[in-house]
Amino acid sequence: MSGRKYFGTDGIRGKVGEGVITPEFVLKLGWAVGHAFKEQGQRGKVLIGKDTRISGYMFESALEAGLSAAGVDVGLLGPMPTPAIAYLTRTFRASAGIVISASHNPHYDNGIKFFSPDGFKLDDALEAKIESLLECDIEVVESEHLGKAARIEDAAGRYVEFCKSTVPYNMSLEGLSIVLDCAHGATYHVAPSVFEELGAEVTTIGVKPNGLNINKDVGSTSPEQLVKAVLEQGADLGIAFDGDGDRVVMVDHKGEVVDGDELIYVIAKNRHRGGRLGGGVVGTLMTNFGTELAYEEMGVPFIRAGVGDRYVMEKLVENKWLLGGEGSGHILCLDNSTTGDAIISALQVLIALWEEKRTLHDLKSGMDKLPQTLINVKVAKKFDPIKNSSIAKAIELAEKKLAGEGRVLLRPSGTEPVIRVMVEGKNQALVAEVASTLASEVENAKV
Repeated sequence: MSGRKYFGTDGIRGKVGEGVITPEFVLKLGWAVGHAFKEQGQRGKVLIGKDTRISGYMFESALEAGLSAAGVDVGLLGPMPTPAIAYLTRTFRASAGIVISASHNPHYDNGIKFFSPDGFKLDDALEAKIESLLECDIEVVESEHLGKAARIEDAAGRYVEFCKSTVPYNMSLEGLSIVLDCAHGATYHVAPSVFEELGAEVTTIGVKPNGLNINKDVGSTSPEQLVKAVLEQGADLGIAFDGDGDRVVMVDHKGEVVDGDELIYVIAKNRHRGGRLGGGVVGTLMTNFGTELAYEEMGVPFIRAGVGDRYVMEKLVENKWLLGGEGSGHILCLDNSTTGDAIISALQVLIALWEEKRTLHDLKSGMDKLPQTLINVKVAKKFDPIKNSSIAKAIELAEKKLAGEGRVLLRPSGTEPVIRVMVEGKNQALVAEVASTLASEVENAKV
């Protein structure tokens, strides 16, 4: 991704009205995307979906205008989860899918990300082509070749049926009480239908979007309201999505939050027992070491990718595995979806509960998170701590102290002159001591 002017690891994102997150830029982006796909010989329809933030109206119109100017037809999906747009792009045989969303960010941010015809993120070559076209002036096609736009009315129903198709046909959630937190985001009108139609007794919070309340004190990044609702109602569990529906965390009947690492473990253990795991599991550099030990005990291969779903996806494809993700709740089940899908990931957990007739609290208990200490050390300038000889020696000594029952991770922040020192291990006092020693070594390092 180096050298890119506009695209980050997950599309383009920022504060509305600043930088490139303006209607002028997004109009041109629509034109560039349409032109790039036409150069590949694809005149077909491009689908546009969005989450519930108020700026979505503005950017939807801008994209529609730009695509039409390039001579590309548009299908408008309205508010829909990001993974739904990936799925619908495939089923409509569209040239591309465009998502207007800033995921778990506040309402004043927004962004644009893309899916290719097969429902995956765009490849680097196509992103580079779009960036080169953004440096050109817009050339509007002749009037008779302008693109047309139409609203796709049955998009939500199609996606609900797809989600239900990912569980066994005879599976019923009857007798299960669930609290759903939709973060006032893109899942608000589809997630309740999925779980109700499968038989669950569903109550909801975060299903009244007003354009400004997306992710505000609700959803997967703020599960406190969900914890309270589960305990007050005596529900079996709670499920929280983020604003665009690609992340999920859950709450068990005791009110304990179950994060992405634990949910992946529950899914993996159930699939492994049933002989359908399909290889191993991919985590990230931040996945708790207790998770790694639990997989080792199960005899399940486990590897770490860089932080970010793009890197998890790369490792899954490279190893031809199916399951991976992050503690944030971004979970990839590649036998069901081409991208992180919060509703489908939650359903995979419920399959485990249904098959094993146990509670979520019981199923997560096989994996014990190890104590962790994280220290952020401010430095004069960014540097790679691993390349410093004194720090490298201190890391080696720290790993000897942990004696295979923990791990050390030092990494520079991508956004500020800070080195993140993280230590995990079985002995909390030792973990704190090792982290403090390493942090001092970083502070004293001569770079």
